[in-house]
Amino acid sequence: MKMRQIIFALALTVGIMGCLPETRQTPTQSAAPFVSDTVKASNKKLANYLDMQDQTDFENADRGFIASLEETLVTTKTGAPVYDLGAYEFLKTEAPDTANPSLWRQSQLVSKHGLYKVMDGIYQVRGFDLSNVTFIKGDTGWIVVDPLITREVAAKAKELVDRELGVFPVTGVIFTHSHIDHFGGVRGLISETDIKNGVEVIAPEGFVLESISENILAGNAMARRASYMFGSLLPKNAAGQIGVGLGQAVSSGTPGLIYPTIDVDHTGQKVVLDGVEMDFILTLGAEAPSEFMFYLPQFRAFCQAEIINHTLHNMYTPRGAKVRDGRLWSQYIDQAIYMYGDKTDVSFGSHHWPVWGQNNTVELWEDQRDLYRYIHDQTVRLANMGYTMHEIPEQMDIPDGLAKSFANRGYYGTVSHNAKAQYQLYFGYFDGNPANLDPLGPVQMGKKFIEYMGGAQNVIDKARADFDKGEFRFAATALNHVVFAEPKNQAAANLLADTYTQLAYMAESGSWRNFYLTGASELRGGVMNLPTPRTSSPDMVRSIPLDLYFDLLAVRLNGQKAAKENRNLNFVLTDTGEKALLMISNGTLHHRLGHTDEDAPTLSLTRAALDQLNLKQKTFAELSKAGLVSIEGNPLAIRAFFGLIEEPQFWFEIVRP
Repeated sequence: MKMRQIIFALALTVGIMGCLPETRQTPTQSAAPFVSDTVKASNKKLANYLDMQDQTDFENADRGFIASLEETLVTTKTGAPVYDLGAYEFLKTEAPDTANPSLWRQSQLVSKHGLYKVMDGIYQVRGFDLSNVTFIKGDTGWIVVDPLITREVAAKAKELVDRELGVFPVTGVIFTHSHIDHFGGVRGLISETDIKNGVEVIAPEGFVLESISENILAGNAMARRASYMFGSLLPKNAAGQIGVGLGQAVSSGTPGLIYPTIDVDHTGQKVVLDGVEMDFILTLGAEAPSEFMFYLPQFRAFCQAEIINHTLHNMYTPRGAKVRDGRLWSQYIDQAIYMYGDKTDVSFGSHHWPVWGQNNTVELWEDQRDLYRYIHDQTVRLANMGYTMHEIPEQMDIPDGLAKSFANRGYYGTVSHNAKAQYQLYFGYFDGNPANLDPLGPVQMGKKFIEYMGGAQNVIDKARADFDKGEFRFAATALNHVVFAEPKNQAAANLLADTYTQLAYMAESGSWRNFYLTGASELRGGVMNLPTPRTSSPDMVRSIPLDLYFDLLAVRLNGQKAAKENRNLNFVLTDTGEKALLMISNGTLHHRLGHTDEDAPTLSLTRAALDQLNLKQKTFAELSKAGLVSIEGNPLAIRAFFGLIEEPQFWFEIVRP
């Protein structure tokens, strides 16, 4: 084992949404895909249920348009593609049979890109990333809200603003919350030098820790699942990725982080920045662990962040994250209504388009408030009646007054998995049925399933019959058993892929569509042989507290190997004075900050050296030669210690065992 590999397990999995490559893909199809009559009927039924002729959202999405970029491909300095503004031109037609018409409509709206005037003094650049970036005119420059995911697209947005509105400096930045699509592009706008010169960065309480911690321990799996959720591996065309409901796609440039200079820690807090007064509502633990909304009195405008959107959001995100509380979410929206509803003439957010007029604003807010509360309350009500996590979505009937509003449709989150999330919030995954206390794993269950069914071919034949009848949901379940029992059974895999494809064509949720289509692609062709994506940024690596490093090591420890030998290691950061005792005991890794063991070997290095190792900027040998890393005690013991840490593969199987 080479010494440079000693610290390899400290490499972090953060910034997952922007980790996958953005490629320019043709919107054409070589052959018309098969679409079942069931899919066509389902999509037609939904189109008839909704008022598809209502043009209000299109009028609002177009309102205030100024200009966009002529060259639609945003690239890095080396020419690598970051985001393609023109990738969704194919959406300018009527919805095809291969897409849910409601999702197609949403994607048409969200794919609009350019600089828009919200009102005098407030502008947005939309469609340059998954999120919006907002520019608020202060006395001397721009206060920028949520600077997208990566520096390249943020810089392009500022370039467009400079071209159309004149060149003014950035005097302040606001991070509304701790998800990377709302802060990652900050270095396209400002640097630490600007901070020293007086530029302020405002963020909610706990922002830094939450922004880097949510995806640390489980980041590898979250990032892999994100490749499904956002459809990053799919072609962008009418039978492929058409958007994700919240936005169209994620940029793949360079994310960054600059520390806030002003923390908002309570509702009612007021901040004046470059002559602009802002009143804050703290919304911790709803859409994000650290988040706020704010009101601008001089503009009579409200920034709804990502608490209020033109879609049902996720109370559980399919890429994986902690469950969110619909009750809290609803209460925060209600707080906005009674505090600012009668004072707001325009409401704008971190995604989608604004709403103008007090009545329209309050109507949107009330509908969103009621939607999250309804799902939460009815889930708990049904659970108390004995319904389980898998039964409740079938019972959940959203009232027409909410369901017919386009802003409440499940383009991103869905009623189904949000109801399951609220069940999990209170009861966990177990439904109380003893049969589900200790079920077989998917491989063993698959083998027993096909044994009971008289062989794989019998299952395939029955699933084919269900497929032909348009009964896709159980066909998918049955075929999944076959694939896990017999991973090389390509006939089952192909039929399951066909089944997923039909489910995708019906899905109103962009993330569900992308999951189905990505799963279908990997069933047909296997997991693509791609390089491991970049899943960390220098800013985030440098921001990780030492105890989180050790927690990451702990969840990468091979417990079975480690159970055979207990070991201690002293870990010292020479420049910061931090030290810790790492202890392997019975297959677990513990750390005690501030402690050492005089009998254990010691690894000493600077914090900068640790970051360089994590970022693969320097080797252990190079840092050791420079005097930035040293070992006291038996080096073989240190190698053996870190030899028990395993770095997970990124491109693991999802639709096969």
